[in-house]
Amino acid sequence: MYLPHSTTNLDRRSFSRRGALPWTCRKIKCFSRLRYILLILTILTVLCVTLQLMGVVRQDRSFEMLKLVSDQVHSLPGEIQRPIAEEDLEQVRAALAEIVSDPADLRIFLKKFVEREYPHPLEENDQVLEPSAENLDKSILTDPDSMDTLDYMDKQDEYPPPPFIEEALSQDDTVASMPLLTKSPKCQPKQHIVFLKTHKTASSTILNILYRYGDSHNLTFALPLNMYNQLSYPHFFSPNFVEGFKSGSVKEFHILCNHMRFKSDQLRKFMPKDTFYFSILRDPVTMMESLFTYYRSIPAFGLFKTLEEFLNQDEEKFNASAPNNHYARNILTFDFGQDNTAPKNETELERRSAQIITAIEQDFSLIILSEYFDESMILLQHALCWTLDDIMSFRLNSRSNHSRKPLSPEMAERVKRWSSLDWRLYQHFNTTFWKRVDSTLGRTKLQQEVKLLRERRRELEQTCLLDGGAVDPKQIQDKALKPFQYGAAVIQGYNLRPGLSNETRQLCERFILPELQYTSFLYKKQFPQQAAALAAAAKKREEAKRKILIKGQYVKPVDDKLSKTNVRAPMDTNVNNKDKQLPPNN
Repeated sequence: MYLPHSTTNLDRRSFSRRGALPWTCRKIKCFSRLRYILLILTILTVLCVTLQLMGVVRQDRSFEMLKLVSDQVHSLPGEIQRPIAEEDLEQVRAALAEIVSDPADLRIFLKKFVEREYPHPLEENDQVLEPSAENLDKSILTDPDSMDTLDYMDKQDEYPPPPFIEEALSQDDTVASMPLLTKSPKCQPKQHIVFLKTHKTASSTILNILYRYGDSHNLTFALPLNMYNQLSYPHFFSPNFVEGFKSGSVKEFHILCNHMRFKSDQLRKFMPKDTFYFSILRDPVTMMESLFTYYRSIPAFGLFKTLEEFLNQDEEKFNASAPNNHYARNILTFDFGQDNTAPKNETELERRSAQIITAIEQDFSLIILSEYFDESMILLQHALCWTLDDIMSFRLNSRSNHSRKPLSPEMAERVKRWSSLDWRLYQHFNTTFWKRVDSTLGRTKLQQEVKLLRERRRELEQTCLLDGGAVDPKQIQDKALKPFQYGAAVIQGYNLRPGLSNETRQLCERFILPELQYTSFLYKKQFPQQAAALAAAAKKREEAKRKILIKGQYVKPVDDKLSKTNVRAPMDTNVNNKDKQLPPNN
């Protein structure tokens, strides 16, 4: 009975499946087609998105490459930036099209473009595209108070500079030249600077360099109060000695470079944090001869006819506390803000010297040397990220040769013992100077750049100077360009070549303008109201003195620095010096 029943059910189920088969097949086929369509749509969508993304990326790359081309072209010499002639447009379009189509060829394109337009090699170093000035040089300068004319040239003739790219444009008597292109993308020119101006070390020359740079870039100087030329030296530096600080009329100072006695904590509070500190040293032996000639009126030197007599005196008789006697012993140590009294014990002397050296190295980023002035200027140029033209100079405050007297070897040893702290400072920083050269530029590259510096200096001398060099003060034709004379030293100056254009004359005058006159000029430029008030007060004093003299009364002459520095400023304050460049040779 059960078997038929089971069979019946199976038959019924089999029949049921057979009856449903046509509709099930149709459903399966339909869903398979939909899945296939969805898969195709998905693939197409992914392809479209991918193509769009690739187009955006390629467009960004092309934009970046074109921007890089623009930046590079702007940094190329002026000749390359000249307007493009109509016949050259097609070549430019084709070249840019190649760059857009294949940005990898950008650097090759730029290299070929520069080589074709200006066939001077480019040097791949920090100073990419520095202008090649094959005929440039400048007379070396010297110290501020009356720095000796150091024989820098005699010690540095074996040194050749890297190739640079420079274009000089001249028309008739108007002379101009393109700036030296020495900046790499990583290098930004430093504009916050403190220069410790030491005595008798060629520091007046460096002062002129800083004055010209700040003047042409419209930077603000931390100038002494009341148009003086020193920041209340020999007192320790205080911001209150700076014009515009107490009144709050100046919000930011860029360059401080007048004579002062260094005081680290006061300067750190006064100048911005990114300020670059540097100074200059000189061999104490030659410096002592210069000090004795210039500061003959101080108590320490006044009793002696010769430097030999002074050095042979009993050391116990020297009065270090007398006014201005700090000039006579360890003056460098004193200027750096340290105690310049040397210990008599050799061990203590070495310990003190080490302490002073450590303090100086903590405060200063660079110490340069007078005896290697040109090499020092190259190091300074790289440290400040300036151009070669920025560190050009003529020798200022230099003594004539007939006022110099070299010391015997015996006297030289006496000076080293007498100014023992200064001698140890000089020995140490002479060593670190050359270590820095070796670790940064290398001797070969330094020699190359020094050679270029001297060539540029010679060309500027021929362009600017009558007879191409310094003359004694009696021979200076323009009294506004005559340096201040002090002591027994004969401080030389310069005469400008006649027939220079107005623009060229102004540029040349800035190179030879003495320290006091340039300080006065900058003071009037930064503080015109205070300068006018000081000039009016000086005029009243002069009138009062004349009235007294008319009455027949004796009046002791007043050493009025204001009246001495209130001379004609040879430069036009209305001229924008920033866009002017140094004149090449006519």
